[in-house]
Amino acid sequence: MPVPKLVLAYSGGLDTTTAIKWLSVEQGYEVVALNIDVGMSREQPVVESRGMAAGALKVRIIDAKEDFIRYFAFPALAAGAMYQDAYPLATALARPLMAKLLVDVAHEEGATAVAHGCTGKGNDQVRFDVGIQTLDPSLSIVAPTRENAMARDYQIEYLRQHGVDIPWAAKGPFSIDENIWGRSAEAGVLEDPWTEPPAEAYEWTRDAEEAPSAPAYVEIDYQSGMPIRLNGEELGPVAIVERLNELGGIHGVGRIDHIEDRLVGIKSREIYEAPAGVILHTAHRSLEAMTLSKQQVKLKKAVAIEYSELIYNGLWFSAHHQDIAAYVASTQRHVTGTIRVKLHRGRATVVGRKAAQSLYDRGLATYDRGDTYDQSAAIGFINIWGLQTRTQVRTQLLADLPDALRIAMPQDHAEQGEK
Repeated sequence: MPVPKLVLAYSGGLDTTTAIKWLSVEQGYEVVALNIDVGMSREQPVVESRGMAAGALKVRIIDAKEDFIRYFAFPALAAGAMYQDAYPLATALARPLMAKLLVDVAHEEGATAVAHGCTGKGNDQVRFDVGIQTLDPSLSIVAPTRENAMARDYQIEYLRQHGVDIPWAAKGPFSIDENIWGRSAEAGVLEDPWTEPPAEAYEWTRDAEEAPSAPAYVEIDYQSGMPIRLNGEELGPVAIVERLNELGGIHGVGRIDHIEDRLVGIKSREIYEAPAGVILHTAHRSLEAMTLSKQQVKLKKAVAIEYSELIYNGLWFSAHHQDIAAYVASTQRHVTGTIRVKLHRGRATVVGRKAAQSLYDRGLATYDRGDTYDQSAAIGFINIWGLQTRTQVRTQLLADLPDALRIAMPQDHAEQGEK
């Protein structure tokens, strides 16, 4: 009987290294360890050697940084997707890409199952499982960490017992997840929401008090909602994000201390660092303010909330996502222009903006000579605008004016008026 083959999403860390041995010894799989490089992994240099030492049939490494930014992070940027107005969705955006590549490689390898290292407490298990089941429901999903909760010291001892003696570094005080779009830290002292995050919770960004006293300025060119140039230099998506991460980090930009609602019903305190994400979202919103109508801006804010929750909740591969993405793409047709951002002591502030198809008309906005706005037209506009209110007051509210005043005034003021 042939040995079943499984593809494991492999990070190179202790959990998934233990999973290679566990899946092969305890469950009889031939394990293909698939490492999906979405940037910034500290384990990347040792992924292949560790995976093979743990008993993988092979270790496959896919550089997915370009696809991750171009097809996942930047479309979310165009949508304005920030979960609960704070989180740029770095981890959440990477998971559907990983789920797709797991399924693709499973097909290439003739595997009957896929596996990941998620726990049963977080959001990632949902993102992986729903994505995989949507793309290929015939694949079995194995989650060793979720199914066999194993402490760190047990995992190290288990590997040693099976001839895998890797000098694991001491685990830091936080649980870290990072990719090129952002870094997250949780657990340890961060679980007390009253405690200020210690300096060691951050790696990408300087404390604002230690940032340079002189600000830095960056000009970002967008084309149809997508960043294409920095300071006049045309760059690919990965290079843009890398440069802004570095520059923003130097100036302390991109720190986020957030209490968020996990999909499983738990409130969690998360520390995020996303210099590029914060800078690009700030600039993009400013460009939209110039190029979208009032009604478009209003509806798009609501769509951004829905889109961020869709991503966070693992529903990337859905018809609902297709519909929202089509609307977002339509809104970005004229979101082309240049935004100048000032980076200084932890803040990214828009200080300049221009767009060939801007809806900002200086002739209409100015109070100086050259004013093209017909102020006399305002009288008729106000008369028509207030017509429904005057009609309702005359026919419904005039006879009961004290009640109408109570709606418009604080109760204590209304009572004082009656006296």
